Amino acid sequence: MTAFATAAQTGTAPAKTGARLVVEALEREGVRHVFGYPGGAIMPVYDALPGSSLQHILVRHEQAAAFAADAYARVTGEPGVCLATSGPGASNLITGIANAFMDCVPMVAITGQVPRSLMGTDAFQELDVFGLTLPIVKHSFLARSPEEIPGIFAEAFALAKSGRPGPVLIDLPKDVTQAEAALPPAGPPAVPESPAMPAAAALRAAEAMIEAAERPVLYIGGGIAIAGAEAQLRAFHARTGLPAVATLKGIGALATDTPGYLGMLGMHGTRAANLAVDGCDLLICAGARFDDRATGRLDSFASRANVIHIDGDPAEISKLRRADCALAGDVGAILEALHPARPDIDPWREQCAHNAGLHAMRYDAPGTGVFAPALLKALSERAGDDLIVSCDVGQHQMWVAQHCRFVRPQAHLTSAGLGAMGYGIPAGVGALFAEPDATVITVTGDGSVMMNIQELATLRRYRLPLKIVLLDNSQLGLVRQWQELFYEENFSEVDLYDNPDFAEIARAFGIEAFTLDRRADVPAAIERLLVTSGPILCHVRIDPRENVWPLVPPGKSNAEMMEA
Repeated sequence: MTAFATAAQTGTAPAKTGARLVVEALEREGVRHVFGYPGGAIMPVYDALPGSSLQHILVRHEQAAAFAADAYARVTGEPGVCLATSGPGASNLITGIANAFMDCVPMVAITGQVPRSLMGTDAFQELDVFGLTLPIVKHSFLARSPEEIPGIFAEAFALAKSGRPGPVLIDLPKDVTQAEAALPPAGPPAVPESPAMPAAAALRAAEAMIEAAERPVLYIGGGIAIAGAEAQLRAFHARTGLPAVATLKGIGALATDTPGYLGMLGMHGTRAANLAVDGCDLLICAGARFDDRATGRLDSFASRANVIHIDGDPAEISKLRRADCALAGDVGAILEALHPARPDIDPWREQCAHNAGLHAMRYDAPGTGVFAPALLKALSERAGDDLIVSCDVGQHQMWVAQHCRFVRPQAHLTSAGLGAMGYGIPAGVGALFAEPDATVITVTGDGSVMMNIQELATLRRYRLPLKIVLLDNSQLGLVRQWQELFYEENFSEVDLYDNPDFAEIARAFGIEAFTLDRRADVPAAIERLLVTSGPILCHVRIDPRENVWPLVPPGKSNAEMMEA
């Protein structure tokens, strides 16, 4: 045998670099899109990308890669993948990783690392991203050899989407991705067992509680979408006819125009939703975690009610509010198994419906300027069932939650737990790669848009038809509102008087744009947004004094809401 014998002649597998194994592992997991930004330590992986089945989306900031992967995962239900180099590339991912952790979004974040021989030497662009991200990931991996890569990736994807989903970090030293290894096929990863169903006695106890209640309320959280339990929730709601409320992440689990749905509860929830929870005698919590933004002062939240808590994560049950009936396990299966007799609660339903009518949102604001809630309501209704809204953080986030029509939870993309400004446009990018035929609208503000405005270049590069509604009040609106109400109008560092002309900026990026400042022009603006085939930005000037109402003041019960 000569020194030049082929792998086929010797019976051995051809050697592959660690970088090639990374790409093959992603392909094996069915990954189609990777959001990233190259650099030195991750360069071997980028060298292996051409010729693969993966489409890499080049963002203009690593934070945008993580946000886009986050939105992609929320829409598809599969882990989103983001890729960055070591040092600042890795640290720029951290906000997006934290966002996914807080909102239970499956994500695999891949970072380059300096060669193993340089680790711990303060080498150029060395950063302990493994240590930095420990509190905000489900698990972290540091590859020590190319042979480990297939198993690491298989386990990472299994962990990201099993149980309570979340982000997993894989850190790849450069010499590991450059080195060659001949490997046997990777075996299947050990997947955590699915949660068991509650005992039949617990299910029967819950049914008895529902049948006996006089004023029950169904309290819906983001766990419904995480479990893929929308159909089971809707069937349960139809069987029982319970008045229903939702958290910010729970919006869309029931279509927002469903009879008996009272809207979002909590700090900026509807008065009807908060009054229903305050007056209920039974709270059926399905996939929610009693977050402070939803409960207000916890000791006054549904204070006269027994609690049935349904959740896929047993750790959430009785963590903040003691459950009188705990149902941990597969949320969809639990809802499907619950078949109580339809409770005789017509007076309660009528009272909730009366409050919903009495305290319905109003859209007849005085003046001739654009009233943002009315614009958002009309836009979402006109967009139809294919709508996906990716929203930034601020007053506009609350207006979207209060006023937009949603028919599924995957249509409402928002940074709920972390409240990260700059989420909107990158999330719109991720949503369009997840569902290219959807009508994707980013709602942002003049503060939030500046956090990741560079992603207009990504829209242009990939010709993504994102519709951007930029609400500009020349203020950090939600901070200004709090300073007005709770800090004696000491307006500190919230005036954005020197904002640029955002329409001109968009046009400089090659994106169609126009400005809207008159209410009479709203219908035409909505049509222009929806019929334009490519990306378009509508710069909407609104009253800087406009506030989000209603509002639960800090430290107060949800029943003590402030109005305009």
